[in-house]
Amino acid sequence: MKLKIIYILFIFLPIYSVAQDNLRGMVMVQENGKMSGIEGASVYWLDTNIGTTTDEKGWFSIDYKQEYKKLVISFIGYQTDTIEVNSNKELHHLLRESNELEAVEINARKKTTSISYLSTTNVAKISSEELLKAACCNLSESFETNPSIDVNFSDAVTGTKQVQMLGLNSPYILIAQENIPMVRGASQAYGLTFTPGTWVESIQITKGAGSVVNGYESIAGQINAELVKPNTDSDLFVNLYASNNGRYELNTHINKKVSNKWSTGLYIHGNTRSNEIDNNHDNFLDLPLGKQLNIMNRWQYQNLEKGWVSFINFRYLTDAKDAGELGFNPKVDKFTTNAWGSEINTNRFDFSTKIGYVFPEIPYQSFGFQVAYSNHNQEAYYGLKTYDINHKSVYSNLIFNSIIGDTRNKFKTGITYTHDSYDEDVNATKFGRTENSIGSFFEYAYDDLNKFSFTAGFRADYHNKLGFFATPRLHLRYAPWEKSVLRASIGRGKKSANIFAENQQLFASNRTINIIDNGGEIYGLNPEIAWNYGLSYLQGFNLFERKGDIVFDYYRTDFQEQVVVDWENPREVSFYNLDGKSYANSFQTEVNYNAFKNVDFRFSYKYYDVQTEYNMGKFQRALTPKHRLFFNVGVSTTPNKNGLWKFDATYNWVGKQRFPSTVGNSTEYQNPMFTETTNLLNLQVTKVFSPKFEVYLGGENVFNTTQDRPILAADDPFGTYFDSTMVYAPINGGNYYLGLRYNLKKSIK
Repeated sequence: MKLKIIYILFIFLPIYSVAQDNLRGMVMVQENGKMSGIEGASVYWLDTNIGTTTDEKGWFSIDYKQEYKKLVISFIGYQTDTIEVNSNKELHHLLRESNELEAVEINARKKTTSISYLSTTNVAKISSEELLKAACCNLSESFETNPSIDVNFSDAVTGTKQVQMLGLNSPYILIAQENIPMVRGASQAYGLTFTPGTWVESIQITKGAGSVVNGYESIAGQINAELVKPNTDSDLFVNLYASNNGRYELNTHINKKVSNKWSTGLYIHGNTRSNEIDNNHDNFLDLPLGKQLNIMNRWQYQNLEKGWVSFINFRYLTDAKDAGELGFNPKVDKFTTNAWGSEINTNRFDFSTKIGYVFPEIPYQSFGFQVAYSNHNQEAYYGLKTYDINHKSVYSNLIFNSIIGDTRNKFKTGITYTHDSYDEDVNATKFGRTENSIGSFFEYAYDDLNKFSFTAGFRADYHNKLGFFATPRLHLRYAPWEKSVLRASIGRGKKSANIFAENQQLFASNRTINIIDNGGEIYGLNPEIAWNYGLSYLQGFNLFERKGDIVFDYYRTDFQEQVVVDWENPREVSFYNLDGKSYANSFQTEVNYNAFKNVDFRFSYKYYDVQTEYNMGKFQRALTPKHRLFFNVGVSTTPNKNGLWKFDATYNWVGKQRFPSTVGNSTEYQNPMFTETTNLLNLQVTKVFSPKFEVYLGGENVFNTTQDRPILAADDPFGTYFDSTMVYAPINGGNYYLGLRYNLKKSIK
């Protein structure tokens, strides 16, 4: 027994001694109301040569003796603090931004796209630098160089691009703007085109079940766009864009610091396309004509000494699209059979505000309040069909953050309220409803600061149409060895299906609409419910003394309830509740490698198995390829007095896809069972003359890949077989563009 006690003391006394001779702590900063640890901060004892730096999460450990009394903490851009220390009790310290800084030039290489090693969730961040690798005229075009999101055309008339994640369409993705759900309801079809690319500071892509804090609707994942901040954006920014297909665009940012605490920005976006193009000679415009005016006024309040940060946004948008046959004149031809045409006119006003408060003496404790209002009004017709929708929405979320015991145990809790009012006119049939929901959530996060962390969230909501329901979600992270992360997740999502707003492309056909009533509260249909399960492994490596990483992702989505969009009968589209199985299996591997100085490669392969039980049987989801390949290379020259050059190329190979059945059509209007494979190549070269001015030249689809006969029965648009919805490839061919960006100066705050 004595030997055992001596052995235990022999093992644990040295550990205890080491622990007592070290001071451990975290250095944090506050950005946009959020607290986070900062890597690379300098920590040392005053008048000694004993020091260290913080790790990726902001933690440090430094030798401690009772005679050491003053600890100095510093980081570039923040005030240097000297702290009185009387014991080796764990320390948490918040650095404040410095108000007066001399100009400092820092040359460091930063990845434009990164997958976090530290986050418990599987999240990738796309920076503003990555967005500059493509034309990126709006948010729907912001994912061209990222393999996690698939971008597809929805139909051959409107030219609208839709995004997919894990093999599922955008309605199953929670798309937010600064963590406020934004692209939903009436804006599902065209909402991504309403956020200009230059307004976006960064994008976070979360695969699988997301956080319960942002709501219950997320099923496949979350996309969050962070907008540029008036306090840090350029005082004046101008972006001009022109393309060979007749699209012209202007983006202007004007930012001003009104006082020590208030900054404001005016963001103006305008685009127009007036060229009538019909390269495939089917007498239909390959791309719609259109124009958009989009104005946002953004205010930022920042009082770090008192712990307050807030943002206020006002935005007005008007968007008009004209599509259809060449020579269609709406003044004469609208609602006649003279010529087939379509007009989609949208007016939208939205307002949002975020208020954050961090307790000055307790920097790990904070609360935030989000509130948003939008009024979205769309009037549209497609040939002889009409679809008008007015959607008024209110969203509010109150969030409290704190810890349990120490910062290894964090939690978030709060209350969410939403209100949605819909008025729809579908071919002169009125549909109207009001949805209200109120819910609360609690999310606990544990992090041992080394190998293991997990986040467990639970929310309970009451919805006047969906009833009372619970949303549990769990994320696990384990780092078995250096530069490796294994993640697992499981979560439940629930949503009401906006069958018309989410499938507006189907109006650009002569299919009849058939709703099979199941006694549900919305269109007679039950809500959609799904579970998402995921595994992900990330491994960093060094090859030939160059850094890289490889990722393996597997996710499965199982639908318990689903509103099936059945267009396997070429004469109609049917909406009905699932009776059987529906699932989506997604596997992706991605390799990122810095092969040479200033040369980055990104490669990805994706496999999708997406199947649904239709009334006619179980099929692979139409127009969803099983196989996809992605390759991106970015090259830049070393900066010198003449600036630098950037070269970017992105290649996509898309495997064959199943066409919806056209067996019921006459022979000349039938499609084969599968599409052709497609090869798409985008190129861009940018000349950076100075930090103020750069010019870019690029080409999209430079192989000139196009789809044969994208519109069935284009020669008889009012006949039985007309259908423009079966699109799997570009229609217009190559698009070449030229643009410039100008920054008057970069504000230093």
